[in-house]
Amino acid sequence: MESYRINLSEAEMPQEWYNIIPDLPSPMPPYLHPATGKPITPDDLAAIFPRALIEQEVSPERWIPIPDEVLRIYQLWRPSPLHRARNLEAALKTPARIYYKNESVSPAGSHKPNTAVPQAYYNKVAGIKRLATETGAGQWGCALSLACNFFCLECTVYMVKVSYHQKPYRRSLMHIWGASVYPSPTDRTQAGRNILAADPETSGSLGMAISEAVEDAATHEDTNYALGSVLNHVMLHQTIVGLETKKQLALAGESPDVLIGCVGGGSNFAGFCFPFVPDKLKGANLRFVAVEPTACPTLTKGAYTYDFGDTAGLTPLIMMYTLGHSFVPSGIHAGGLRYHGDAPLLCQLVHEKVIEARAYPQNPVFEAARLFAETEGIIPAPETAHAIRAAVDEALVCKETGQARCIVFNLSGHGHFDLAAYDAFLEGQLKDIELDPDEMIKQALANLPKIEAK
Repeated sequence: MESYRINLSEAEMPQEWYNIIPDLPSPMPPYLHPATGKPITPDDLAAIFPRALIEQEVSPERWIPIPDEVLRIYQLWRPSPLHRARNLEAALKTPARIYYKNESVSPAGSHKPNTAVPQAYYNKVAGIKRLATETGAGQWGCALSLACNFFCLECTVYMVKVSYHQKPYRRSLMHIWGASVYPSPTDRTQAGRNILAADPETSGSLGMAISEAVEDAATHEDTNYALGSVLNHVMLHQTIVGLETKKQLALAGESPDVLIGCVGGGSNFAGFCFPFVPDKLKGANLRFVAVEPTACPTLTKGAYTYDFGDTAGLTPLIMMYTLGHSFVPSGIHAGGLRYHGDAPLLCQLVHEKVIEARAYPQNPVFEAARLFAETEGIIPAPETAHAIRAAVDEALVCKETGQARCIVFNLSGHGHFDLAAYDAFLEGQLKDIELDPDEMIKQALANLPKIEAK
């Protein structure tokens, strides 16, 4: 029989995370203090992060051991399977070999617990009682709620208002795992009150929700902040995905030609692709494709410069591709991809042309998602569907050229709580939104902080 899944045993699960910082082509630009414009120090972050995560954020070590307690919880779903998409290949009539890493098998239905669990663990060890966070589509909020439940921590989630109403069952999961969930912006924080005063009808954004969560953490001594993407330690934790994938491809006798992932803040893409980056830097003929929505085209239309990670300007200044921290994306259904910036490590590699980026509108993305559901049986999250769209397009190129390339993408989450979005697609009600960079984006970029990149 032909193999459809390549599995690893629990004993073969990676015991260390991979840190890409020592292998970067050039040093990463430092985070800057929002008030002074000078590089931040560990003490500047101590008000909202535990010392262990701060150390991981700047560690020069290539390998970071995974704590035993984290590994024990990982074993609930890890190692995750690598699938050969044979049915999709047949439907496309392509000579390409398509594989996908199935991160939808976690209890929360996505890759997000890979970092939620260690973040909750390190905060518990540090004596923290509560974590505050933001969430877009709800995948991260669910994952942190789950992790806090495991470690008996309280959890407060500020969920982007449009997604709060679009995705009620994500809220249900968070509530089941004990979290308190609020539609952001709220009147619970000064940042939220200021945003509502300026625009009472705002649909919210991840930048706004981050402002509220950071303020909540900074103003309560027993509370820290947890972020589901963007920061270096989050990318680090997610590399278990790519490390497993490397082992599984080797078992299948494969060497990838193209690695693909969707990008909102960068966590699933980085975790999937970063362990392969040293191979490319050493000369491997390997492409990385980061896929985003045209409604929030950070990598493809943003500016590479220093900007705040949130709307209110409470976070450090980060060198990244950005649409401007005041940018408010349209309420597309891929709520996890509605962020004005991206992870600095990812952005640096895009800027240095190690990674390529492309953007798609909603309808072609959902068309690919439907084809994937029809052939492989899994209903993907709208975010993940962006990666599927790119994988399908790469496979169709192979069909035209006759090249039998190995295409691998990260199935970062399932879409079981996104069926309203699929209903809208099937009923022809989805709108394709492509922004004019000479209008909304330029307006937001005009509000960038006045700091020279160094």
